[in-house]
Amino acid sequence: MTSTAPTGTRELPPEADVVVVGAGLAGLAAARALHRAGRHAVVVEASDGVGGRVRTDVVDGFRLDRGFQVLLTAYPELRSQFDLEALDLRRFEPGALVWNGSSNDLVGDPVRRPSTLLRTGLAPIGSVADKLRILRQRVRLHRAAAPDLLRQRDVSTLTALHEQGFSDRVIERFFRPLVGGIQLDPSLQTSRRMFDVILRSLIDGDVAVPARGMGAIPAQLAGHLPPGMIHLNTEVVGVTPGEVALSGGRRISAQSVVVAVEGPRAASLLGLAPVDSNPASCVWFAAGQAPIPDRYIVLDGTGVGPALNTSVMSNVAPEYAPTGSALIVAACPGVNDPHIEPVVRTQLRAMWGPVVDTWRHLRTDAIAHGQPRQHPPFSPKQRIALGDGLFVCGDHRDTASIQGALFSGRRCGEAVASWLT
Repeated sequence: MTSTAPTGTRELPPEADVVVVGAGLAGLAAARALHRAGRHAVVVEASDGVGGRVRTDVVDGFRLDRGFQVLLTAYPELRSQFDLEALDLRRFEPGALVWNGSSNDLVGDPVRRPSTLLRTGLAPIGSVADKLRILRQRVRLHRAAAPDLLRQRDVSTLTALHEQGFSDRVIERFFRPLVGGIQLDPSLQTSRRMFDVILRSLIDGDVAVPARGMGAIPAQLAGHLPPGMIHLNTEVVGVTPGEVALSGGRRISAQSVVVAVEGPRAASLLGLAPVDSNPASCVWFAAGQAPIPDRYIVLDGTGVGPALNTSVMSNVAPEYAPTGSALIVAACPGVNDPHIEPVVRTQLRAMWGPVVDTWRHLRTDAIAHGQPRQHPPFSPKQRIALGDGLFVCGDHRDTASIQGALFSGRRCGEAVASWLT
């Protein structure tokens, strides 16, 4: 079972005002902006469902997202494009548990959870000076505006942490598994601009998932479009000004074409500069009982890998698992390996004991393109208008995030509507 969309049964028209290639978050956001502007748009999607990289499948009663994904509620586009109450969000506890090789240390958020202050202060993830630096970092980012953070001097995340005086110990035990997991970049070579924006979102909002899985996000977007607007299982093989070529020899003519597929495919269709990828693998396990009762993400602070973080998803969102079962996910950023499960199981056995041997492997997601690589110097809001009615959008044209995909899609749809006027 996958995300549903208002595809209807209408045949693909031979022409439209706009053809949107791709029904991921950016394509759906662009289509919605065009629909609001009264433009006749057609969305063509090669796969069997909407969402692109943000989809959810039901496997043996468990909800499995395609890779470990979360929603940061501080993203501005969520408030403008979604009914958050209808998404029925389930929230992680702020902070994390850090596995030190023998036990889990709590690094909480004493501002929002004062009861975690003592345990956080005693957690051996770094020195007292490191923890004071984290506090100063929190204050600085909370006061900063996101646009200002995206204009600051740019270096790698790792260089920025060293420049701020953080010790190697806190970088390896805390920042690498936390930020490396979010950015799918264990090397921490991603732009510090992106690092600061993501960290600010973690400070100002919650980490959450919809009760019905991450696929509920594109499903809600698609629900705002009229029936028959989205055409699934429709592969695009070529794009030229005024026309989209489909597999099987079919063609659609249009005044404008919006290419809203993931970065490497967009570059291929449009002859743009290559978009490099941060890969990820993700292993899902079913268990009879949760190994811990908490709603925290668990970071591996030992550096043994390959899983940088794990989560008991059924603790966070009970709807992710059948009654009486637990769902555990282990995320391996920077790795594209469909056969990684045995290594991950060995790693989790060291954390939670022999009970891990009884867990049932549900699925491994090996994702070649998890996010576009955004090394310094990084600049968001890249060009979307290519001339002759061709437009491009996606997280590779903005920030590598759900926020970036939604914002890029919306601004692209609005730009196309203005261009057609």
